[in-house]
Amino acid sequence: MGKDTFKDYQLSNEIVKALESLEFKNPTEVQSKVIPLVLEKTDLVVKSQTGSGKTASYGIPICELIEWKENKPQALILTPTRELAVQVKEDFINIGRFKRIKATAVYGKQPIAIQKTELKQKTHVVVGTPGRVLDHLERGTLNLERMNYLVIDEADEMLNMGFIEQVEAIIKELPENRVTMLFSATLPEAIKNLALRYMKTPTNIEIKASGLTTDKIDHSLITVKEDDKFSILKDVTIVENPDSCIIFCRTKDRVDTVCDQLSELGYNCDKIHGGMAQDDRLDVMNEFKRGEFRYLIATDVAARGIDIDNITHVINYDLPLEKESYVHRTGRTGRAGKKGKAITLVTPFEDKFLNEIEDYIGFEIPKMTAPSKDEVSNKQSEFEAKTNMEPTIKKAKSEKLDKQIMKLYFNGGKKKKLRAVDFVGTIAKIEGVTAEDIGIITITDTFSYVEILNDKGHIVLDKMKKTPIKGKQLKVYEANKN
Repeated sequence: MGKDTFKDYQLSNEIVKALESLEFKNPTEVQSKVIPLVLEKTDLVVKSQTGSGKTASYGIPICELIEWKENKPQALILTPTRELAVQVKEDFINIGRFKRIKATAVYGKQPIAIQKTELKQKTHVVVGTPGRVLDHLERGTLNLERMNYLVIDEADEMLNMGFIEQVEAIIKELPENRVTMLFSATLPEAIKNLALRYMKTPTNIEIKASGLTTDKIDHSLITVKEDDKFSILKDVTIVENPDSCIIFCRTKDRVDTVCDQLSELGYNCDKIHGGMAQDDRLDVMNEFKRGEFRYLIATDVAARGIDIDNITHVINYDLPLEKESYVHRTGRTGRAGKKGKAITLVTPFEDKFLNEIEDYIGFEIPKMTAPSKDEVSNKQSEFEAKTNMEPTIKKAKSEKLDKQIMKLYFNGGKKKKLRAVDFVGTIAKIEGVTAEDIGIITITDTFSYVEILNDKGHIVLDKMKKTPIKGKQLKVYEANKN
């Protein structure tokens, strides 16, 4: 069933072009198994490790199947965390860029009014956390009439976070004639029951990993006294000298403390936890992705929704109390075929939790001794040199795609009776520009955004300064990149 390239599937030129710009070269195992079945509109239960490329495995075929002309949402993706919702939304926008797919993320801790405004506009895909999706359903602000595809992503984490009842409540509101896909790193009994109740003879796909954790990760364990934890963390980071590292703590107070202590020592670091404002969390995640700092101190909230290919180290400053969390935390490294290291600090009183984790992952985590004074001393100058280096800012996957796109701002919207067809009709008449060069159009009450594709932005910008739309001459200029 495996295919060598994305061109081997029945995908439109618009989708293939976006995948090439995103540098998606060869389908991963989960993509080669899932894409053809979604294109055939088959219900699926997919057991696949985090980091295996599963978002694209459903994102690519759903973007292909979506009918652009339909204004009501056609796909609903449920995710356990806000970070993952934002990331999946971005993935859909990138994959569907040349097909003009519009995706909206809905989640808590963001004003619901902003989301209501977005949902009133043409939206093809809605990605959201269960609580906020239910909130929109109860308010009547999310239309389900044309909802043909449901994806329950990270289903086991939904269960751990107590969201399964909300997920079921949402499913009951959806049209029965739909395609349902469930993705999970593990398949507990409650998840299997969910599939049995709400899916039509689903095809089961299991992507084998070595045990529950990938063989690309080198696991190790250091036994420490609680009072010695910070000093050993410091020694480990000096000896390991990671390029990019997540340090996981059990509580937000601990994250705050460790981040402050490392900052005082001159570490290039920042933090993320559930007590922070959503915009701050997203800013920190984006800066970490770009490589603006090397150490991210985090609670488990960050174990889901981080899609970064080159995290070299994960350090469990605190042992997770949930055995599944060990898999999700350590799965942040060793991604995209690269090697990674997972180092866990464990105190003598945590044997019960450690035994549960080792039973769950199917192997004993190798023990290592804490770095010696000599090792630390030998590595100190190398560590300081890297600490003092200017960070190398990484390019986003979508940068090549974005280069060909200019977003234009027009100072007119619904109050001036403007519709998407008015923009398309006017812009497509410009010499050298066709409807295919027009991307996502967003119309609010008082202003509109229009994406111009294929490097035609400057042509359109110049012409539209002198060209009225529906008899109205609007002010137009290049919109802010973000």
